[in-house]
Amino acid sequence: TRDGEEQILMPGGRGGKGNTFFKSPTQQTPDFAQPGEPCQEGWSILELKLLADVGLVGFPNAGKSTLLSVLSAAKPKIADYAFTTIVPNLGIVSYRDNKSFVMADIPGIIEDAHLGKGLGVRFIRHIERNSVLLFMIPCDSQQINEDYQILLNELKQFNPELLDKPRILAITKMDIVDPEWKQLIQKDLPKNLPVVFISSVTQQGLDELKDLLWKELQAAN
Repeated sequence: TRDGEEQILMPGGRGGKGNTFFKSPTQQTPDFAQPGEPCQEGWSILELKLLADVGLVGFPNAGKSTLLSVLSAAKPKIADYAFTTIVPNLGIVSYRDNKSFVMADIPGIIEDAHLGKGLGVRFIRHIERNSVLLFMIPCDSQQINEDYQILLNELKQFNPELLDKPRILAITKMDIVDPEWKQLIQKDLPKNLPVVFISSVTQQGLDELKDLLWKELQAAN
């Protein structure tokens, strides 16, 4: 948990001395040795959680991997089927004045993930190490607010402290709908939450998104 820290997980046994150690001018070939002492045996599982400034939270195919590939040099697998992303991906996002921040693409969450459904809690735990959470919901969802509440509840069921992190909502894939659609879906948006409308394909709203993320990161730090 801190630089230079050491921890012994499994003490090894003390090594014995071989017959060569007891070699002397009067005893050139000793036929005895000193036995060692037994060690402790067992299994330890070490788990490394991703550490990123921004964690992408959303259902499968919400556009998380596409956004990461556009904003950074990361090359996550992108395909039109659920759970394309099966491992977290990290990317460094460039910002103004040579600044940057790290973004993590977390594999898609589904309802009841905290009970083991889908990829379960296998990757939700990585969200604990993110400073800001960017929720992503496609604009063609018929229930944006309900989808957001489902995602929020999954995080709450896993660890209520996750709700203390700054949150931003990105409505994705705006390139597939008419501009008038934005006014229609605003009625179904969560209240008291920063919202940005984006399209990774046309790069609509991405500068606004980075400005918002940077502002929240500075406030969080």
